[in-house]
Amino acid sequence: MARVKGGVNAKKRHNKVLKQAKGFYGSRHKIFSAARPAVRRALRSAQMGRKLKKREYRKLWITRINAAARMNGISYSRLMDGLKKAGVDINRKMLSEMAIRDPQGFTQLAEVAKNALN
Repeated sequence: MARVKGGVNAKKRHNKVLKQAKGFYGSRHKIFSAARPAVRRALRSAQMGRKLKKREYRKLWITRINAAARMNGISYSRLMDGLKKAGVDINRKMLSEMAIRDPQGFTQLAEVAKNALN
């Protein structure tokens, strides 16, 4: 029986990894044995980065809401507590956008929160 070599499939696999390593420094974008661990590490870092991005945006929204809330004479935590007690179900991203683009609407929400706390 003839020996089956995996040359075509190995070449495809190698090219797939080298394509992912495009732009890497030095031999990491040219040599498969150097590119493979670099690509694996890059993919792992990208996954962590996607998780960190969510964390960073949430921190930014909270900072913006806190700044706008303090302009209206209430702290962030009391604002969120008041909104929850008033039954206002709005997420932090939308509150942040309101604080920037619609200050009057945000002021009305702050008043609703203040009234719910009293």
